Amino acid sequence: MHQYIVKRILLMVPTLFGAAVLVFFLMRMIPGDVCELRLAGTGSTFDPASLALCQKELGLDKPMFVQFVSWVGGFFVGDLGTSMWTNQPIVSEIALRFQVSLQIALMATVVSIAISIPMGIISAVKRNTWIDYAVRAFSIAGIAMPSFWLGILIILGLLITSQAWYGVPWMPPITYVPIWEDWQVNLSMLIWPALATGYRYSAVATRMTRSAMLEVLREDYVRTARAKGLIEKVIVNRHALKNALLPVVTVIGIEFAFLMGGLVVTEQVFNLNGLGKLFVESVSNHDYTMTQSLVMLVALIFVVTNFVVDLLYAWLDPRIRYS
Repeated sequence: MHQYIVKRILLMVPTLFGAAVLVFFLMRMIPGDVCELRLAGTGSTFDPASLALCQKELGLDKPMFVQFVSWVGGFFVGDLGTSMWTNQPIVSEIALRFQVSLQIALMATVVSIAISIPMGIISAVKRNTWIDYAVRAFSIAGIAMPSFWLGILIILGLLITSQAWYGVPWMPPITYVPIWEDWQVNLSMLIWPALATGYRYSAVATRMTRSAMLEVLREDYVRTARAKGLIEKVIVNRHALKNALLPVVTVIGIEFAFLMGGLVVTEQVFNLNGLGKLFVESVSNHDYTMTQSLVMLVALIFVVTNFVVDLLYAWLDPRIRYS
């Protein structure tokens, strides 16, 4: 087991290096120049000398290989450099957005697990009953309903309800407040996007849980447990659930990693300044260093999440042994 952990950690390095090569050189293939955007934003004309000076200040005049080595070397030691657009340290630019995205991802994952696993189990146990049909309809609706559209409905519902009950329309807080400073303000701002995205991704996990449970409940050891006279609750919880959770854990892990940088439209709907919004801004501004750092951050989250999921396999299923 220890050898497997060390091997997986070492395999993260070439994976991240390959992602760094792709994002660095693909960013240079996009038409446009950050210096042209910066100088054009000043509202004044600029000549080739000003453009060359800007590129020299940002290090864009150096050979691409030298730029790549400098950036990768800084990334692996924790130095992400400065933003080409704002001239601010990238670490400080990402820090606040990372808090918002991480909390939404964690809350949405908790909502997804709380909805999907119980409903998936009930749907499999009560197969082809009205309960099963209701759960399947609920999950299909979640798959078909985009989270940002559900977010718009939530906001409209809160506005109408607060106007009818209190005479004042409800508005979410604009400024992000960490949960350890004021948990009420924090939750009033992030609970609604977490519910919208959590329901959307619980639908996928519910379908996966139901399918996995149906497959496990047909296994020989489940029939043997029933033949021994064990009650259904014990059979489901002790014999079937852990084996059925293996593919569900994989889906939930992938969803969590995606939520860290993939909620661009949902963040716009709820006016949240997360990593998704920062992604869009950095790409539109041709901010190479910021975009590269964000891509590598998301790649690191995916790699670490897959590593944790693999470790959870051994805990859920004792038959699995890594060597």
